[in-house]
Amino acid sequence: MARPDVPALVAAFRADLANATDPTQLDVVRRTHSGKNSPLKLGLRGLRDVPADDRPAVAAEINAAAEAIEVEIAAAQGQLEAVALEARLDAEWADPNLPGVATGRGSRHPLSLVEDRCLAVLRRLGFERVDGPEVEHPFYNFDALNVPEHHPARDAQDTFWVTDGFLLRSHTTSVQARTLETRRDLPIRIASAGRAYRNEAVDATHLAMFHQLEGLWIDRGLTFAHLKGILAFLATELFGDQRIRFKPKFYPYTEPSVGVDLACRLCDGAGCEACHGAGWITILGAGMVHPAVFETFGFDPNEVSGIAFGLGTTRMAAQWAGLTRVKALYEQDARVMRILHRGAP
Repeated sequence: MARPDVPALVAAFRADLANATDPTQLDVVRRTHSGKNSPLKLGLRGLRDVPADDRPAVAAEINAAAEAIEVEIAAAQGQLEAVALEARLDAEWADPNLPGVATGRGSRHPLSLVEDRCLAVLRRLGFERVDGPEVEHPFYNFDALNVPEHHPARDAQDTFWVTDGFLLRSHTTSVQARTLETRRDLPIRIASAGRAYRNEAVDATHLAMFHQLEGLWIDRGLTFAHLKGILAFLATELFGDQRIRFKPKFYPYTEPSVGVDLACRLCDGAGCEACHGAGWITILGAGMVHPAVFETFGFDPNEVSGIAFGLGTTRMAAQWAGLTRVKALYEQDARVMRILHRGAP
């Protein structure tokens, strides 16, 4: 093999290096001029053909050229990376003096807002909040509330049964039963809020899981006039001058019983999907505590009387948020948190 022309090889390398304008081209230059099959590497393998006296000088010349090529390639790679970084910074440039993008603030769920507003109104009337279990015994959910086994009202509240004969409560009224079992001093004014469960068909105003808020007032001398007065006060405080109407209802644990309808806030009583075209939505059921309930817990119905009422906070929250279907409250849609309007609390 002929002795390699090292200066010519270095000159060819530098010419190719000058034309390398991106990392891919630079990699080609590296493999061409310093790879295992490059002229310099082949020159080192062919030193055996060089006269012995000249061999050390030729080897030193080739090694020096190889080291110079590696240094220049590294320098060129650094320059290309610097150019690429500068281009990226230019493309992504931002004025550090400009204000940053603020993270959106969270919001309380419409159901929580409605529940808090209801409780605030009831506290003004002397009610205190109490809580009870969601997994309930049938005695407190049905029997103690004048709904014995095989009563038609049990079919209307077809619920979810769990182990050992317990069930998911079908109304928060079970908390009233537990309160009457443990309290004797009058007056008793309590409110309870939370989830309830019923095996119902899902539509615009019904779900298998929903929220309620119950109120109970036990004292001497309470009449239906007190009941109607407190219901009208609640409706006015919660919905302002929105039209309401009273209608007769049946509940096994109250007698007489009454329901309160609200003129649909989405159509102002004209009829829409949210109210099934009726123009009204039932938001409240109430009545005078049934004598049988008092007798179950050792109260004399001839001496005491009581007012019981239940607010459908799921329907109320949907009305406040302007939602046509109550299911939207439970779908984890952040937009629901931002659309509280129409007189939201």
